[in-house]
Amino acid sequence: MDSEKISFIQKNAEQAIAEARDLTALEQIRIEFLGKKGQLTACLKQLGNLPPDQRPTVGQIINNTKQAISAQIDQKKALLEHDAENERIAADTIDVTLPSRSRHIGSHHPVTLTLQRIQRLLGSAGFEIAEGPEIETDHYNFNALNIPESHPARAMHDTFYLEDGHLLRTHTSPVQIHVMQEQTPPFRVLAPGKVYRCDSDLTHTPMFHQVEGFAVDTEISFAHLKGLIESFLKAFFEQEDLPIRFRPSYFPFTEPSAEVDIGCVICQGEGCRVCSKTGWLEVLGCGLIHPNVFANVGIDDEKFSGYAFGMGVQRLAMLRYQINDLRLFFENDLRFLNQFKGQIH
Repeated sequence: MDSEKISFIQKNAEQAIAEARDLTALEQIRIEFLGKKGQLTACLKQLGNLPPDQRPTVGQIINNTKQAISAQIDQKKALLEHDAENERIAADTIDVTLPSRSRHIGSHHPVTLTLQRIQRLLGSAGFEIAEGPEIETDHYNFNALNIPESHPARAMHDTFYLEDGHLLRTHTSPVQIHVMQEQTPPFRVLAPGKVYRCDSDLTHTPMFHQVEGFAVDTEISFAHLKGLIESFLKAFFEQEDLPIRFRPSYFPFTEPSAEVDIGCVICQGEGCRVCSKTGWLEVLGCGLIHPNVFANVGIDDEKFSGYAFGMGVQRLAMLRYQINDLRLFFENDLRFLNQFKGQIH
């Protein structure tokens, strides 16, 4: 073994390092030349075969060569790692010129659209929104509204009663009592919200939405109520010539009371399955606030008078959008809901 052989090994190592294309190949080169069984390690093991006077010189040459090869390997390793990092970054780069992902914009539920429409139309007539609890007492849901103990609405088969004596409100009319107790007339109030009844079939659900409207002022008459209802319904259905009729009825909290019908918007009054061949559809109930209700909230009925009306939101939504199955409101079928994209209230 001599310096020429070591120089030959160094040249081979330098060439191999220069040609290495990745870190795996570079590691194999390190093992081949500097590992425990590498070429330079083998040279060190052969030093004992040399004359004693040559050993220090050759040993120094071998160590210098190892250090030179190791330095070149470290330099090449840094270069390969830098290239690998650049490749990874390039692979992760986002091409901002590519088309963006499509955005699936949702839409309002038809019940929400109907609620918003009712609130907008009546809000333009001076009505303000009020809310009340969905869990009520018997007093607010029945007694204060002049609903007698014998009224069928109090029956267990109509009302969800809770164990503590409370109940789920069966209408939004209790909001009327809360407002009249807490505020001083005059006022015009709209009370939208969820109501609950033990009723479930093809045309009824245990939970539905209702809107109660009421106004209290001096010298309010049934003519004011009639004019408001007619204007609202014509605007809601966007029909200036919409046939409207008031039929005498009975509600414990209003006197006189009336139910309001409109000409069928499905068959235009000719008679169909929806209107039971009558040409008319019932849409809401109304009347002047009963003196007993005023007495229950401490309002002087000699000085003030008022009217109240209530309507089912799902029913109005079905008529406005000509929906023939109540269950569609609750099934969350996207084929149904997507039809209301772009609808405005």
